[in-house]
Amino acid sequence: MKKMWLITRREYLTRVRNKTFLLSTFLLPLVFMLFIFGAVLIQLKTQSHHRIAVIDANGYFKDYLRGDSTITYDFTPGIDTVNYQQKGYTAVLIIPVLSDSGKSECRLKYKKSLGLIGTESLKEHIHNAITDHMIFEKTALSRPKLDSIRSRSDFTQVESYEDNGPTAKASSSTSSYVVGYASGILIYLLTFIYGAAVMRGVMEEKTSRIAEVVVSSVRPFELMMGKITGIGAVGVTQFLLWVILLGGVGFVAQIVLSHDMWQHVEQARQAGPMGGPAIRTTPAGFDLSNALGNINLVLLIFCFLFYFIGGYLFYSALFAAVGSAVNEDPQEAQSLMLPITLPVVFSFIIMSVAVQDPGAPLAVWASIIPFSSPIVMMARIPFGVPGTVPWWQLGLSMLLLVLGFLGTTWLAGRIYRTGILLYGKKPSWKLMWKWAFQRQ
Repeated sequence: MKKMWLITRREYLTRVRNKTFLLSTFLLPLVFMLFIFGAVLIQLKTQSHHRIAVIDANGYFKDYLRGDSTITYDFTPGIDTVNYQQKGYTAVLIIPVLSDSGKSECRLKYKKSLGLIGTESLKEHIHNAITDHMIFEKTALSRPKLDSIRSRSDFTQVESYEDNGPTAKASSSTSSYVVGYASGILIYLLTFIYGAAVMRGVMEEKTSRIAEVVVSSVRPFELMMGKITGIGAVGVTQFLLWVILLGGVGFVAQIVLSHDMWQHVEQARQAGPMGGPAIRTTPAGFDLSNALGNINLVLLIFCFLFYFIGGYLFYSALFAAVGSAVNEDPQEAQSLMLPITLPVVFSFIIMSVAVQDPGAPLAVWASIIPFSSPIVMMARIPFGVPGTVPWWQLGLSMLLLVLGFLGTTWLAGRIYRTGILLYGKKPSWKLMWKWAFQRQ
């Protein structure tokens, strides 16, 4: 145990004192924030404005078809599909005589595409115009009256509460979605980054023949566990520093940036990139302060650290086994990594489903099975414990992850013991399986 601690200490200090670690730890939060605000500024400064000429065979769209900050509709006579570009229009919209009995096809002709979101905005504008005209025909309400009613009727909001028996706790599906997705993708990325670091470390020691010297005074299993725990401690340290630095940068940004800038950010978030209907990567209504207020932060942080460490230990043992088996050819490592990386990738795909429906059977079982639980369970926890995630599911998931880690560590240890000292033999999973179960 003492020897394993010495190896852990060496791995940790060597990497923490490395310039690459220091640069990635302290510069990444700054780069991340600059990337976000830079993207917003570029979006605000480079928004396209489309002038669309409309040829209306019905005669009423001029009164009801309304554009927005990025799309303007023009009903000037004499514009057609031949001369619209010379007249300064982006596209020409042809609306035939519409019939209630079936679908009618409106045609949009352009040289420069409006893009997906611009096209969706156009469809919504046409749909709203037809709806308003039909309301006018049935009720004789004018367009200004309809607009007035819509603006005055927007005075309700829905507050969600998690039922905990005698008490109810405020919750937000949108906030849970964002926090769950962010937690899942962080574990997904960190598992890959630090698992691959373990594999590279083992490969370097094997190819440089350092391992031959080290194993003369320490057992191969202790060497493997020392490297895994040392690099894992580096990962936890880096993550905690990122949290502190990102929080500090965000706090400073709120003080330094002007109120108008934050309004632009909020407007860009609420509207789609074309200013139209939202096709979002972040759901509408997300507020970071509300997100943190509605979620049990103590439980969330504890579970994140547990599943990060558990998932890292589960997969890093397998990465170490692969690193001990390969020689100097990195392509050998890539081919052997496929059975390890596929479960992680599938877990990420399932996580994308779990944040939308955390109670679905697929999400429940994937959050319990050790191969996928570190990523999927972290996507479900922000939606509520013990509401969405009962205590028995959380406890069973943690227990199976611990047992899974012990199992993969035992398996990887047997492979590592043989592979770390074996040279010149092309590795394969069949051969590694033989090393794992041969009599020692």
